Amino acid sequence: MESWIVSLLDWYKATLDSGGYTLIALLMAMESTIIPIPSEVIIPPAALMVESGRFSMLGITLAGGIGSWVGASIMYWMARWAGRPLVLRYGKYILIPESKVILAEKWAAKFGSLGVFFSRLLPVVRHLIGLPAGIVRLNFVKYSIYTLIGSLIWTGILCFVGIKAGEDEALMRGDLQRVMYWALGAFVILGAMYYFLVHRQITSADEEKKSEEKSSNS
Repeated sequence: MESWIVSLLDWYKATLDSGGYTLIALLMAMESTIIPIPSEVIIPPAALMVESGRFSMLGITLAGGIGSWVGASIMYWMARWAGRPLVLRYGKYILIPESKVILAEKWAAKFGSLGVFFSRLLPVVRHLIGLPAGIVRLNFVKYSIYTLIGSLIWTGILCFVGIKAGEDEALMRGDLQRVMYWALGAFVILGAMYYFLVHRQITSADEEKKSEEKSSNS
């Protein structure tokens, strides 16, 4: 799978100029389903072409946001049609292990409908939130609105970062030290977002639940 993803991304970079916004939307739709393609490697390469006039920030943001909505809608209807038992039983065969489903369910239970919006801004849960939303049959219009707004914001942020990276001459020359600075910065930011907004929140919810169960049993 990993080699296939690498080949796909190489093909994407080579055909981005001719594929245009449609290709961006397609890859972002895949990223929002079960295919582990990070949006962080889809949007920035396109953003680097804004200065040349091939793309615009608005166009990339819209293409990425709409593509994300399409992929998230597929996840929603798949979970709604299959139901929780089938998702838990067979999800592992399509890269959705039970642990990820439970993670998404805890996130949804913790934050409710607004969790759909915030999930689009976070790693790990962003492409999984459609599962609990579909299982509990969350209103699809509401789900779509939250998903689309969150996706547009996330895509816009990535596009802005990509444009700023393109203005870094040392980075564009392939300066290894500068590349490491950007990569480390991205890792720290995404890691912090996941830890504080996903891991700690879910852990806190688990502790509260155990505390309540302990109190009720005593």
